[in-house]
Amino acid sequence: HVQLVESGGASVQARGSLTLSCAASEFHSGFVFSTWCMAWFRQVDGEKREGVAAIDRDGSTRYLDSVEGRFTISKDLAKNTLYLQMDTLQPEDTAMYICAASRARFATLLRSRYDTWGQGTQVTV
Repeated sequence: HVQLVESGGASVQARGSLTLSCAASEFHSGFVFSTWCMAWFRQVDGEKREGVAAIDRDGSTRYLDSVEGRFTISKDLAKNTLYLQMDTLQPEDTAMYICAASRARFATLLRSRYDTWGQGTQVTV
């Protein structure tokens, strides 16, 4: 199976910055980090989980409109790690941020395309 473990969540002041990490590991699943589409979602209690940023195997990215220009998604293939650099954070960015993996060919923010999820890391602005 594939395991995704997030870290880096914290409480920060508005207009501050934060970087989240998601370490991916696989156990006899054939998961190859470099070929999967990876994404960050976020969820507030009682609300729908929304896609924030995604990156596919070619490095193409897709962002939620409200974070475009403030957030940057990236990945380190040598470390099997996904990142989310968040700048100019706003109170409405407060949420649990969750890492996800998909076999989708192209970057997508559709929740239904992802079948592997981490436990999440809390960001409070």
